[in-house]
Amino acid sequence: MRRLTQVFEARYINQTFGENTHLSNFCTFVPLHFLPMKKLILILFIFATNAQAQTITDSIWVENGYRSFHYLKNEQAQTKKKLLFILHGSGGTGMEMVQASSGLNTAAVLNSTIIVYANGYKNYWNECRKASTAAANVLNINENLYFEKMIAYFAANYGIDTNQVMVIGFSGGGQMAYKLAMTMPEKIRSICSIVANLPTTENFDCVAKDRPVAVMVVNGTEDGVNPYNGGKINAGNLVLGNVRSTDETIGYWAKVNGYKPSKRPKTETDTATVSDTKLVKISYQSPKKMDVLLYKIVGGKHELPKSFDVFCEALAFFDLQATKNK
Repeated sequence: MRRLTQVFEARYINQTFGENTHLSNFCTFVPLHFLPMKKLILILFIFATNAQAQTITDSIWVENGYRSFHYLKNEQAQTKKKLLFILHGSGGTGMEMVQASSGLNTAAVLNSTIIVYANGYKNYWNECRKASTAAANVLNINENLYFEKMIAYFAANYGIDTNQVMVIGFSGGGQMAYKLAMTMPEKIRSICSIVANLPTTENFDCVAKDRPVAVMVVNGTEDGVNPYNGGKINAGNLVLGNVRSTDETIGYWAKVNGYKPSKRPKTETDTATVSDTKLVKISYQSPKKMDVLLYKIVGGKHELPKSFDVFCEALAFFDLQATKNK
């Protein structure tokens, strides 16, 4: 099975570096000894600029207080910029995700994407898990307004394409990605939720608009926090309620995106194993519909995948959805 970053023909890369260069080269390494001198100079410039890029911190007023966020400017963008939010898990911070997703930075530059690392309220999100005892949920913090104002901030200051807003979320951040896709799909084109399943019906307190959004889910079958087959979230003293199974989560998005129940997803298996895990790719795809993709990590736990860069893979998935009609 070839992953998206291995088969993705990145137009902006091919035009600059040649027909056999793929996005994956810029997520991990670039084979510099294969590049002509002019192309080598250009890519070294991009890497040098990226390495020196500073993480900028700013804040916006949301109802009763300031909410902060961090971002990396994209000065090399040749086309109208896209916006990518990367969301931390419950108890985490945006700055933690800066380091976790650092392999994505150069690919984002080439893909004309600004990366934003948002901060939850007191390190948590007010997502759709009704039972959550996190302060963000108890106080019903207005997350939608926070994200709407951040989108407006980057539209006003950097001229982003507001039709190309994407979200990657880890754990509780994955739950927040689901909320944004369900409650403001007119502003969100694509999401990737990592180690997160949708809440069960009785544990769901959002009003879903049920409009198509491209969805990528990455879940491990041995996840001790977010159970792959559904059930109670195991988060220590924090109560978060129950979640659906991964199959039910994927089935929900397939239905929302217009795939009929009789439609059987395509299944591929990666024969290579890393740390006793196996990768299975399950997808609903159509030229006229937003895709739904599951990376099932057999043996995977509540962590970022070890066999591939999930942030780069998500960016490749998002790019394939960029020109589709929602």
